[in-house]
Amino acid sequence: MQYRYVALALCTLAFTSTMVARLVISPVVPQITAEFAVSKGAVGLALSGMWAAYAVTQFPSGVLADRFGERRVILLAIGLTGAASVLLAAAPSYAVFAVTAVVLGAGAGLHYTVATSFLARHFDQVGRAIGIHVTGGPIAGLVAPVAAAAVGVRYGFRPALLLGAAVAIPVFVLFWHRIEPTPPARPETTMRSRFEVGPLRTLLSRREIQYTTVMAIGGAFCWQATASFLPAFLIGYHGQSAATASVLFSAYFVVHGVSQPLLGTLSDRFGRDLIAVTAFGTGIVGYGALVVGTGIAVLLAVPLVGVAMSWGAPVQSRFMDVLSADERAAGFGLVRTVYMTIGALGSVVVGGLSDIAGWSVAFGLLAGLLAVESLLAAALAYANR
Repeated sequence: MQYRYVALALCTLAFTSTMVARLVISPVVPQITAEFAVSKGAVGLALSGMWAAYAVTQFPSGVLADRFGERRVILLAIGLTGAASVLLAAAPSYAVFAVTAVVLGAGAGLHYTVATSFLARHFDQVGRAIGIHVTGGPIAGLVAPVAAAAVGVRYGFRPALLLGAAVAIPVFVLFWHRIEPTPPARPETTMRSRFEVGPLRTLLSRREIQYTTVMAIGGAFCWQATASFLPAFLIGYHGQSAATASVLFSAYFVVHGVSQPLLGTLSDRFGRDLIAVTAFGTGIVGYGALVVGTGIAVLLAVPLVGVAMSWGAPVQSRFMDVLSADERAAGFGLVRTVYMTIGALGSVVVGGLSDIAGWSVAFGLLAGLLAVESLLAAALAYANR
């Protein structure tokens, strides 16, 4: 097997490990709220902190990769993910749980930007490579919710959270042995110079970067909210059992995983904006059906949401199209930090709205937001036709 395919496979597994550690939390949210005697909004705040930390480390991870090499940074991400999972499971109070969740997000956040930049140097069809790499998340989503729910029901939420470490440790060993050391791109550049405000503002002021960032913000907001609360929504709003909700959550990730490389490949052929319209438009129908539908309509809505949340393949490829080769590590990290930091509000906003106004309002917001994103992508597709 060619080395680039080995690298793609192991980067995907590494992403899977960082996702498992975060996704095992959602199925046991009811147990966490009961254990620490807090509201769904409070847990949503902790999860938003986790995803915000994940977002904030995107840019520094690219800078670290330029200085020390991609392999070291990815190994650091996997190692921190495993260690934080152990600490999260042992948290004695909500405050410790919330702080540890933030640490988990920060460690996991070191991976994705660096791995994407690494793969972009090895593959010409970057949309397809990104689509395959992103399937690490859906792979985690296929296994983690069902496993966490089963372990949580039988043994409690703490052993369920340890599943993150159980996956991270072997992946760390595999990556250590199979991925060759990567030379740093800018070993002589000082870390301080990479954080100067002027060049960062210049990059973010480019019109194409701004348009793509706005699309990504809406998509990230919906993704965070869905990853945090879809099982709780199905249980609380539709009366599903924890087991059924976890199976549907896994089904969401299965469709998400299949559609990621498909949308990435289609975006290579038909254009990023047109495929982004397709993804966002599917989400309008999916989230709308989750709110107003019952029975079979809900079952059909879940895979539609899975397709919608594959927006990352065309939108992230759009970033790669407008960033030069030497900008991709730090530049992509910068824009990911921006759109994911804002998008991380999805967890606390949807959790808070569910407490105040109910699940229908909270998930209805997601359909409305994707309607705006769909119009933007359609306008860009028309302008660039």
